[in-house]
Formats: sequence, C-alpha cells, structure tokens
Amino acid sequence: MPSPHRPLEHELRFTQVSSGARIAWARSGRAGAPVLLRAAHWMTHVDYDLRSPLWRPLIAQLGRQLEVVRYDERGCGLSTADDVPLGLDASVEELEAVTQAHGAKTFALLGISGGAAAAVAFAARHPERVSHLVLLAGSTHGLLHRKPSPEALAFHETQLRLIELGWGRADPGVQHMFTSRFMPDGNAEQIASFNEHQRLSCNGLRAAAILRARAALDVRQLARALKVPTLVMHCEGDVSVPLALGHELAASIPGARFEMLRSRNHIPTVQEPAFERLCELITEFVAHKPLPPSLTPRERELAGLVGQGLDNLQIAARLGLADKTVRNMLSALYTKLGVEGRAMAVVKVRDMGL
Repeated sequence: MPSPHRPLEHELRFTQVSSGARIAWARSGRAGAPVLLRAAHWMTHVDYDLRSPLWRPLIAQLGRQLEVVRYDERGCGLSTADDVPLGLDASVEELEAVTQAHGAKTFALLGISGGAAAAVAFAARHPERVSHLVLLAGSTHGLLHRKPSPEALAFHETQLRLIELGWGRADPGVQHMFTSRFMPDGNAEQIASFNEHQRLSCNGLRAAAILRARAALDVRQLARALKVPTLVMHCEGDVSVPLALGHELAASIPGARFEMLRSRNHIPTVQEPAFERLCELITEFVAHKPLPPSLTPRERELAGLVGQGLDNLQIAARLGLADKTVRNMLSALYTKLGVEGRAMAVVKVRDMGL
C-alpha cells in the first residue's frame, strides 16, 4: 500500500448546481476500470482526503481495481454554499451534477454513513445509471423519525448548539466529541487528523445545518422501491449508527446482501482486519473480481516478502526460520493462492495489495 505520508495523485475538477454553487469533485485510481462514485458524507474535503490516515488508505486500496470519484457537497471542502435547503433533493442534485460532469453512463454508487440516504435516493430515481449500490454504516431514516425520547431530542439540540458555538475554535473539543464516537479504536494520528478534517470541511453553522438535515432524512419508501444490486455493510460495534440500523437498512432493500464487519469503529481503520475485508467486499461486488483467499497473519507476512521479490534464503533470514521450513511454507502458500511457482505468486500477491 502506498506510504500514508506521500500524497496520492488525483484529477480535481469543478462543476455547478442550478443555484450556481460550485461543486468540487475528483477522480483517482485505475482509469478505464469500473467507476465507484462516493456520495458526500459527514465532513468531506476532497484535497484533505488524500492526506487523511482514515480516507487515504481506503481511496488508495479501492483505486487498485476501480476508478474512484469523490466530491464535496455544497458548503463543504472546496465546494461553495448557497441558500438551497439541505436535504435529499439538494443531495441528489449534487450527485446528478457530478455524474454529468464525469460522463460515465453507468457507475457503482457508494453511500457511507450520512451519504447512504442520498445514494439510496439517487439509485431509486435513476436505476438505469447505477450498476451497483454499496452502503456502509448507513440507515433508512434519521433521529427525528425514530420516536426519540425528550432526553434524546434535548441531547441532539445541545450538540447542534455546541457545533454552532464551538466548531471554529482552535481547541478541537467539539470535533473530538464526534471523532470519539466515530473511531473509538483509532490511533492518535487518525483521531487528530479526523478532528482537523471536520474543522477544515466547513464552519459551525454549516456543520450544524448538515447534522440537522441528516436527522430529518427518511428514505424507507425509496429503499423498498430499489431495483439495483445492493451490498450493505455495517461494523459490529458501531456506536454512532448501531448495527440494528444496518440490519434494518438491508432488510428494506429487495435482494440486498448484508455483511457485518468486525470493528468498533464507524468506518474500519487501516490497521484492522475489517479494513481489508471492506475493500475486498467492495472490489469483488463492483468489479466482479473473485475474493482473494483468506490468509493467516503469518501467510500474509510471507506473501508480502514474496511480493517484494525476496528469495528463499532472504525470507528465511527475515523470518528467522530454516530454509526447509520456508520451502514448505511457500509450497502451502502457492497452493492456497492457486498459483504455480514464484513468478505467478509475485504477480498474485502484488495484485492483492500485499
């Protein structure tokens, strides 16, 4: 996987919605491959994405087999704001503008977290454009449609007020309130970066308006009308959007496939096995690539050394094993990978990103 400290390259462009607001969008990954378009979700910034230890590894890994397209919703990142009320219609208009600017007749649509509702709405309105729908950490309806208790509503309103008053402060305390729920198992670098990502995306008034609009979303009827192949994924220990809401989302969509990811984070981080599983599922579903074989941590380490071009003696020295042991391990690995010999193994493990 590319170094997290060297920026990825992407092609940055701009388009407009009917109000004249500018929408920034970017493409990266494998040109000519199936297109995966990520709907805007909570706090995006297409430039900062490529420096983010949360989003950069995902963009890089998916870009090995797909062309990845991202954009900032109006008022966030490099996109400008307007006076159009936030909601499904505004979100779908942004998606329509980006797809028209990109030019692909069909594409896979990725809806993450708050972007899931917009992805569902677009796919329901334009089923002929969406080849595959992928939903991660999403739900069919926001807080206001879940019969919240008075305490839950009061807490929600308190969050909105805190965002409006404290979002732009040098102290990232307000941003960290969300970050701690999104990634309880994130490392210090990921947490600090996500705090900064939220701050850079927009000001407090805009962030509060987005959160308020997300709480009012309801796509239950649209989900039941979907007619596109759909993959729904959700982390087992997600605190921000509980697993039960992911089950409900999948159950609402005819024929949807559900996959649970073993993570406590809202979005799996690169150091978790769930991250590799997430990337494998999306690539297999969208690009029709068969899933790579499941390897043990020791087998993944061995495969990585093979991919680096090391010979048996070098691998034995690196792992502290006897040459005969390495030969036996390599024989078993080649069988598991379905290859004959080192040359084919090198190609296979590099294609797997190891």
